[in-house]
Formats: sequence, structure tokens, C-alpha cells
Amino acid sequence: MPSRDFKRTDRIGAELRRELGMLVHAAVRDHGLPSVSVSDVEITRDLDWATVWVTAMLPEQGLPTVKALNEMGHEIRHSLAHSGMRMRRVPELKFKYDDSVDKGERIESLLRDQARDLLPRADKSADDGSGDKQD
Repeated sequence: MPSRDFKRTDRIGAELRRELGMLVHAAVRDHGLPSVSVSDVEITRDLDWATVWVTAMLPEQGLPTVKALNEMGHEIRHSLAHSGMRMRRVPELKFKYDDSVDKGERIESLLRDQARDLLPRADKSADDGSGDKQD
């Protein structure tokens, strides 16, 4: 018998991510919230709880939006139950802010600044006469 590459929770999590992406987008639009997108969904093994990770275009607006989404969690869960997903029981939703994108941008910025600081030093050492000697 071939081994199973993906767990059931992974398959359900991927389907939930697609459905919740559309539902969260609609909720953000309908309630005038700052724009966020669903980056990942982690579901417990017993399928009772789903942690929905969201990212925001503007990091300072992420946490207030997550708070609003948690307050609308029951409404979103209800919409999820009536969507195209065929599940006996829809898990409770817990929204959390995914700061990995923000951290990645911060690291990229630091690396870019470091490279910019090192580049002039390399040009300066080439111009100080330590390169080619002319007689």
C-alpha cells in the first residue's frame, strides 16, 4: 500500500484556506476593514479548531483587523458552513496575525543597507592606488 504523503488535516486545511480567503476578502470589503489576506490555515487533528493566519499590506493595521475578524468569527464560520465545503462539522475559527512577511521584509532591508554600506568601501579600495601600478 503506498504511503500517504499528505495528512487529512493538511488537505482540509488547504481547502479551508481557499474558502476562507474568499470569505475574509468579502468580510473586509463589506465591513470597511484594512486589506488582509489568508496566508495559512492550521487545523487541529480532531478538526475542532482552525487557526487562520492572515497578513496585512500595512503591518500597523494587521492587529486591529485580526481583532475585528475574531469578533466576526461566528459569522464567517456560519458562511463557511453554507459554502461549497462538505464537512460534517465546521471548525471554530481563531484568527492570528502572520508577521513572517514583515520579518522577511525587515531582514531584506537590513541586508540591502549592509550591502550598500559595503559597496562604497570596495570602490574606495580600488581607487586608493593599491590596484594597478603605472611606471
